[in-house]
Parts: sequence; structure tokens; C-alpha cells
Amino acid sequence: MKTRIGIACAGGGIEGAVYEIGALCALEDAIQGLDFTKMHVYVGVSAGALICSSLVNHITPRQMSLSILSRQEGVHPITPEVFYTPDIGEYFRKVTRIPGVLLEAIQEYIIHPGDISLSGSLSRLSKLLPVGIFTNAPLEEYVRTNLAMNGRTNRFQELETILRIIATDLNSGQTVVFGVDPHADVTISKAVQASSALPFVYTPVQIGNRYYMDGVARRTVHASVALEEGADLVICINPIVPYEAIENDFEIKDLIRKNLIDEGLPAVLSQTFRTMIHSRMGVGIKSYEFTYPGRDIVLIEPGKEDYRMFFTNIFSFKNRKEVCEHAYQTTRKQLLEQADELQPILRKHGLTLRTGHLRDTGQTLYNTLEPGDSEIKRTLGKTLFELDQLLNTLDKAV
Repeated sequence: MKTRIGIACAGGGIEGAVYEIGALCALEDAIQGLDFTKMHVYVGVSAGALICSSLVNHITPRQMSLSILSRQEGVHPITPEVFYTPDIGEYFRKVTRIPGVLLEAIQEYIIHPGDISLSGSLSRLSKLLPVGIFTNAPLEEYVRTNLAMNGRTNRFQELETILRIIATDLNSGQTVVFGVDPHADVTISKAVQASSALPFVYTPVQIGNRYYMDGVARRTVHASVALEEGADLVICINPIVPYEAIENDFEIKDLIRKNLIDEGLPAVLSQTFRTMIHSRMGVGIKSYEFTYPGRDIVLIEPGKEDYRMFFTNIFSFKNRKEVCEHAYQTTRKQLLEQADELQPILRKHGLTLRTGHLRDTGQTLYNTLEPGDSEIKRTLGKTLFELDQLLNTLDKAV
């Protein structure tokens, strides 16, 4: 029976999405027989939901790598507004509630002056704080627009294979899987929006009479969902890794951050979030060896010393290209370093790691992805490279 391969992509915001695109391109180039548009099952969380909803609709990693530069026909370009549009409606709703909430606080203090201090009564004003800075409604519109092109679909039921998008129910804290009952009728774009509603950053997303937030609140990659759907091999991509400062790395010199506290609150919060999420993921993956015996997990993620992934300003289009190329190169390096461990796993599932390709230090992502390059041209180049490798092998055998 043909092996069933799944992919599970975690979150990480727009930077995480760009990292995943670069990693996917590296994996497809390096693993013969791997096609991310033909998986048995796709599981996406947050930014990973955006990536998986594209892959399952036959948008290739290479097409996505150009869409982040607004240079790919057939794929709606990604712009900062997709991710960073202030939720003006939420601000307005909170402003209109000021008189009522203030009156409630004063009345409570007058009725119970001995039990509650004035400051305690005024704590009610915390209700007026916005529950999110941005709205990710533009993300839903972006996905919906993309999936309306070229025969794609925005309906789970119309897909050729399995897509599962993970979110968290705000009121219950329980994991919700979109794509199966009772949530099978929710559109893919709406599920992506719900899965991507990171607390404090985005306003929770209402679907029906329930509110949803980022699926990473419960787990990181949710590889177990892919395993439950019958995947024999699950490739997990996780951009959320805590940063480990290195004091004596001469390669990065001035970019060394010895103390994250010097970088301010955002860096401290990011490190805290990453540490919690990553440790929980490690425990989960180890448990799969016992709960899903005979199945395999391949985990791709940045190194803990990867300062570029932690400190990059993703708002710049130039930086997006750099991050995607950086992910491509670091993934290639990781695959080569782990080649002895990965080869038997991949071979078990009918795949081959192209170590010759990985040793070619001249390989870059964007040198073959310029506008006007056709898929035929890229496929021909790849085929010629593989033929050259085969001839070299035969020549040595003779």
C-alpha cells in the first residue's frame, strides 16, 4: 500500500509564514518524490493554516515564495495590510461603552463604599480595553480571494484530500478542528481567520454564536490530527523556537544579544511565549512514539541560536525575501546535517534525500524564481540536474 504522507504547519505570524514557505521550497528541492500539493492530509495552525489552505488548493511553495514579493501571477500578493490593519470597529465599540461602564463603577462604590475602594470600582474600566489591536478580517478576504482563482475551492467538502484547520474556542478553551463535523460547513477562509486570531494581537473571530482564537493556544503543530487521519509520515514545520543568545559567536559580532531584557517588553514576551510553546511541543512529539507506533515524524525548525528569525523586521519586503532565503538555506543545512538519520525514514516512505543537491553550496531559492520563469523551465532544470547526478553515479560504478 502506498505510504500516506501528511504535513503539519505551526503558527508564528507573518514571519512564521515566510519561514515555512522557504522551508517548504527547500524540502521539495531536496527530497525526491515529495510534492506538497499532493499530501494525504494537511493540518494548519495560525500562519500554518494559511500555508496549508494554499497547498491543498495546488498553490506550490514556489508560487508562494514569489507572492510575498507581489510577483506571482495566479496568487494574490501578500501585503502588510493583510496582517496589520487596526481594528477600528473594536476601538469604537469600546468608546461607546465608556459612559455605561463608568456609571456602573460609581454606583457600585456608592452602594458598597466600605467593601470596595474607589480604585476597585474603577477596575471595571478594564472592560473598556480593546480585546485586540488588529483585525484579521483582511486575512480572511485574502484567502477567500486566492481560493476563488483558477478552479480552487473555499469549501472543505470540495477538496480532493483532507484539510484540517485548528482553532481554540474562546469560552471553553477547547481545541476546535475545522473541516469535520460539526464545523465542516465553515469556509476555509473563515477557519484560517479564526485559527490566526492570536490573543491580544487580533480580535477573536465570531462564527455563529461562538468566538475563536489562535489554535496554538492548546498545542503547537497538532501533528496528532494528521496521525489520526492515517498519515504514516508527518512532516512538521515549526517556526516558533526560543532564542538562545551566544556570547562568543564571531560570525554575528555586533548582532549578539546577550540579555534579551535590554531589547524591551516585546522581546521578553516573545521569548516567554516561544519557550512555553516549544517545550510543550517537544513533550507532545515524544509521546507520539508510544501512542502512534510505527509512524514517523520529521520536524523542521530554526536553530535556537538563529537570531535572524527572532529579530528580523518582517515589515520590509527586502527582509521578507531575506527571511525566505534564510529559511531555505538553514533547512538545507539541517537536512544535510541529519542526512544519516533521515535517509532510512524517508526511504521507508518511498522518498529519497538528494544529498548531492544539498552539498551544492551555490543553490539559492530566488535565483531560479525570477518573474517569467515557467514551471516547465524549472522542472527541466531539476530533471537535468538529477540526470547529471545519475550519470555521475553510473560513471563511478563503471
